[in-house]
Amino acid sequence: MRLAELSRRSGVSAATIKYYLREGLLPPGRQVNATTAEYDEEHLRRLRLVRAMIQVGRLPVATVREVLGHVDDDSLGRTLRLGAALWALPQIPEPDEDDEFVRAAHREADALLDRLEWSRAKLLTTISPAYRSLVVAIAALRRIGYAWDTELLASYARLMHEAARLDLDFVETHRTEAEKAETAVLGAVLTEPMLQALRRLAQEEESARRYGFE
Repeated sequence: MRLAELSRRSGVSAATIKYYLREGLLPPGRQVNATTAEYDEEHLRRLRLVRAMIQVGRLPVATVREVLGHVDDDSLGRTLRLGAALWALPQIPEPDEDDEFVRAAHREADALLDRLEWSRAKLLTTISPAYRSLVVAIAALRRIGYAWDTELLASYARLMHEAARLDLDFVETHRTEAEKAETAVLGAVLTEPMLQALRRLAQEEESARRYGFE
């Protein structure tokens, strides 16, 4: 398809598409002549992903470029490719490792991974933003005297493991490694808010069942 059709099918203006091409967010089209290029369904799919990341995820162009660089990196195995793409998304700051609550949170998080027998996740703790986020959250709860014990955390973690299986089952329905990585990124940008909304709806339902509306 030509640029005009790509614009029509995607709902993105031609000027914006040209900007994405200049910024390296879209691969160049097949050059037909000096002034005309052709685009295909992969361009359309990538364009929709870029728009979701920028418009819904509120990600800056530089971050989108970095994420997509990992998505397209054929030198990485699937686990590292998915991880690198997701880790390039905005993350919380590094915790203060001199903080006593952070040190206690590390012990709690490590004990949790041992209890769950998540040995592979434990190998990634030094580089995983997810592990860092868990430590920061546990430390914050401990700091206000609202500590969740390992047993309670493990119950939630098992539910999340089932969600992760569903996530990857869906990722594996896609054809290429780049599509799989794109799907994982799109899930982080769009699905996580949806899951948060479902959790809150479930809390509303359960609260009303237990306590009524009075």
